[in-house]
Amino acid sequence: MAHDAPVSPLAPKKFPEMPAVEGVRFASGAAGIRYKGRTDVMLALMDKGTTVAGVFTKSKCPSAPVDWCRARLKSGKARALLVNSGNANAFTGKTGAAAARLSAEVAARATGLKPSQIFLASTGVIGEPLDATKFEGVVDALTEDARGDAWLEAARAIMTTDTFPKVATAEAEIAGVRVRISGMAKGAGMIAPDMATMLSFVFTDAPIAAPVLQSLLAKSVQGSFNAITVDSDTSTSDTLLMFATGAAAQRGAPRITAANDRRLSAFRVALDVVLLDLAQQVVRDGEGARKFVEVEVTGADSAKAAKRIGLSIANSPLVKTAIAGEDANWGRIVMAVGKAGEKADRDRLAIWFGGVRVAHKGLRDPSYDEAQVSTIMKQETIAIRVDLGLGKGAAKVWTCDLTKEYVAINGDYRS
Repeated sequence: MAHDAPVSPLAPKKFPEMPAVEGVRFASGAAGIRYKGRTDVMLALMDKGTTVAGVFTKSKCPSAPVDWCRARLKSGKARALLVNSGNANAFTGKTGAAAARLSAEVAARATGLKPSQIFLASTGVIGEPLDATKFEGVVDALTEDARGDAWLEAARAIMTTDTFPKVATAEAEIAGVRVRISGMAKGAGMIAPDMATMLSFVFTDAPIAAPVLQSLLAKSVQGSFNAITVDSDTSTSDTLLMFATGAAAQRGAPRITAANDRRLSAFRVALDVVLLDLAQQVVRDGEGARKFVEVEVTGADSAKAAKRIGLSIANSPLVKTAIAGEDANWGRIVMAVGKAGEKADRDRLAIWFGGVRVAHKGLRDPSYDEAQVSTIMKQETIAIRVDLGLGKGAAKVWTCDLTKEYVAINGDYRS
């Protein structure tokens, strides 16, 4: 399980340098939430004045921490984040709500903050009560140990079936002042985000008002976390939180209070880069995955239609198992396009694997070379493109193959 599994063959070859983001410190420790001898708690401490934004699962059965964060988000302010792995505190009723409240109270006592200033996230098994008393003592030590450069340790502490910690960082300028955006994520299974993915936390030193931060995050997530899928299942715990410490104001960065401020242009690009990087790392760590797959849909009736068709392809077990078997079965692509519920014309459809067109105008491409495509299917990264020949709508989504190992992992998840 989890940390004991071999690292995904699709994992990045090295981790990026993760310099400290001014105004935030991290620490991690072991509370024995589910497993002995592994870190399972992460604490992030933010300076006074930190603003917060968040997007969450659209599941009608959200976890207690999701409910807690939604309520706290209204203030737009945050000072700490407490995360645990091993137990999702989801489908736990009033007991779960009480555990969330106790978690915040324990963290508040340790940090000298108010419970309302503390955000929570939990990931792991659904339906089992979370014993929040296990945080006592542990969080006190984390408060003392927190430091700005402990990114990888923090990212490891939030892992469940992940095989590697996921971190990303980028820089941008606001009115000539350099600011940093850095983040971490966890997720490998139950991934078909609907506003966010399992858990992800992003931090910046830019001085940005909470409503602006919310606008930036809600838009950026659409082409990143909302454009990935591992197994078509949306988690009860999906949480993406972004914190802006405002520390760059001390270096002359202006406080941004309007979402349409032109000085945000480079920041928007950098945020997109970080979120897409994290989202794609989640796909690369898909449970049992051996292939990273990009699905591009062009020529659709609208961008919305293109994305829906792309996800129909990316979520198809038949498509994903064919890719696992290195079989360029383009008939399954046709099937997924046809069932998507969007406008399509069989006789205008074209399909590519890699740069090779395999189907055109409703027929097998006459120049199709099976041997050439077989070579493409053996690669770790596979690009599938579909053109519907109807309009200008386009979208990209990312997924992975579906292997026997995925079944083995999930058949044994609670053991």
